[in-house]
Amino acid sequence: MSDEDGGGAAAFAQALRIVEALLFASAVPLSADELGHSVPAGIAVEPVLARLSELYAARGVNLTQVAGGWAFRTAPDLGYLLAAEAEPPRRLSRAALEILAIIAYHQPVTRAEIEDIRGVATAKGTLDILLEAGWVRLRGRRRSPGRPVTYGTTPGFLDHFGLDRIDDLPGLEELKGAGFIEGRLTRDLAVPVPDDDPGLRDDEDPLGDLFSPLDEGDA
Repeated sequence: MSDEDGGGAAAFAQALRIVEALLFASAVPLSADELGHSVPAGIAVEPVLARLSELYAARGVNLTQVAGGWAFRTAPDLGYLLAAEAEPPRRLSRAALEILAIIAYHQPVTRAEIEDIRGVATAKGTLDILLEAGWVRLRGRRRSPGRPVTYGTTPGFLDHFGLDRIDDLPGLEELKGAGFIEGRLTRDLAVPVPDDDPGLRDDEDPLGDLFSPLDEGDA
């Protein structure tokens, strides 16, 4: 083996250690770009991640793509061992589950638009629960009378539900089968291709002062 080859192998091995350490220390998934800033020069991070995935595939923790990044997660077949230590899962009402699904698929969406899709009024407290859980965020204000707030999902939503990208969400029939959506939805409801791009759309303005008066629908 040449000195050059040996140097490249050593750099790759060091990159493995660096990426492994960063992922173990991080409380949130890290993107390939974020990890790539720390590996030795000349080492591409993608092969490093692929190698780590192989190394951990049969271990008690696996390297998983989630929320647009990478994170170590307990191997699925060992999850029961941690059940006693895990924080009890947040239980959402049927209304909250429906609203969360609507926001995920139709974002950016206002409260009035959520109510139009569901066909029933939405209690503000339900949206507050989703905001406090860190699964929904305030995006901006719709350029329409009253400038209502628009809602969208967060990386925390993807992480909690084990999704790498928002378009990994299931289709309408799968949602109904899982009990996330009941028959109260309008019959002509179509599930669009979800898009959680954080950038504001043409019909959205920045939030600005959250303490400025809102329309009655978002008060």
